[in-house]
Amino acid sequence: MPFLDRRDAGRRLAGRLQAFRDENTVVLGLPRGGVPVAYEVARALEAPLDVIVVRKLGVPYQPEFAFGAIGEDGVRVLNDDVVRMAHVTAEELTMVERTQRAELQRRSARFRRARPRVPLTGRTAVIIDDGMATGATARAGCQVARAHGAARVVLAVPVGSREAIHDLAGEADEVISLEAPTWFDAVGQWYVHFGQTSDDEVCDLLRRAAERIPEPVPPPAADPLLRDEEVTVRAGQVSLTGHLTVPENPVGIVVFAHGSGSSRHSPRNRYVASVLNRAGLGTLLFDLLTAEEETHRARVFDIELLAQRLVAVTRWLGTQAEVNDLRIGYFGASTGAGAALRAATDPQVDVAAVVSRGGRPDLAGDELAAVRAPTLLIVGGSDDVVLELNRRAQAALTCESALAVVPGATHLFEEPGTLEQVAVLARDWFAEHLAPTRSDEQTGSGTR
Repeated sequence: MPFLDRRDAGRRLAGRLQAFRDENTVVLGLPRGGVPVAYEVARALEAPLDVIVVRKLGVPYQPEFAFGAIGEDGVRVLNDDVVRMAHVTAEELTMVERTQRAELQRRSARFRRARPRVPLTGRTAVIIDDGMATGATARAGCQVARAHGAARVVLAVPVGSREAIHDLAGEADEVISLEAPTWFDAVGQWYVHFGQTSDDEVCDLLRRAAERIPEPVPPPAADPLLRDEEVTVRAGQVSLTGHLTVPENPVGIVVFAHGSGSSRHSPRNRYVASVLNRAGLGTLLFDLLTAEEETHRARVFDIELLAQRLVAVTRWLGTQAEVNDLRIGYFGASTGAGAALRAATDPQVDVAAVVSRGGRPDLAGDELAAVRAPTLLIVGGSDDVVLELNRRAQAALTCESALAVVPGATHLFEEPGTLEQVAVLARDWFAEHLAPTRSDEQTGSGTR
């Protein structure tokens, strides 16, 4: 079945890649035609988008026969067997690489426009192209992604020849193609509209993707972190994985409750957490469900279960020396907001503030009236249904509360600058309600 255009192909391909939504994933488009496809995949997975700029190193006088590939930051991958078989001398290798390196640098400068390359170390690299005939460029992309430190490499295309898919099985950990026809002539035959993608379009898509999900803001060099590590928390019969970040001299700590289908790797919540860290707030992003539990949709919407997990994690924080005297806040997104508000009413924990981003506070049900923690509800101005649900939820709250509407924002705050507004609103709310009071400073305790 042909694709209407590259955007249509990207949306359909994204449906097959939902398993990577919960991973620490970076989506990489092969310029130029692969970038419009990759843009749609990155949107659907809520993952950062980047290009993987590669150049094949071709044997002199037979350039279609590659003996290696190069990528950014000086990465070079060689096939020693081909170098020996083709009798490529050191001088020829240097000459070919010099020529291709100059072209690679030109393209990188054109596409990035001063934006740094998204780091791949320890992450899952999902490499996207608009199709795969021979797979030569995709092979180079896989090799370069591994050289950049990717822990897992996935190659995904809307359509590819069976021969190329088979040949690349050894380069990628997984090769995914929506269509693998027996007869394959050219990629363009599988598209109704297959016009050339311009450099300007690539740059525009990268800019829009970067503005939609900003990369985490690193802490200032003068503010070292006490802890910045993966942690495991026991909650009942299961172990949950999280990431704890504690800046020096923290003024409070915020536990993130992610929405349905998300995880501690959510780029949106990671960005918000980085803004909180710069303001002196510790953060704990953790997975509410195990990998097995996430396959059961009923668990994703089991607010009582998610609230119990939040309570367990909050109690665990009380055992950590660096944060056990700090006031605690909850940051809930989507269904996680309902769980955060429900957990905030549990007598086993003392929660000082709650912030909801595009949340479903209504899912807390009758417990809304029992919430005592000051609560900020942040909703996109164009997220009509959720906005109305938040208005009703605020009316049910008896605690201090506020409803902040971000103009022009939709449910995922994808519009330029809207996520930054969310981060600032959350930062200011937590800074006001988690900061130690005078009595706390006199007793040396932030919460007890």
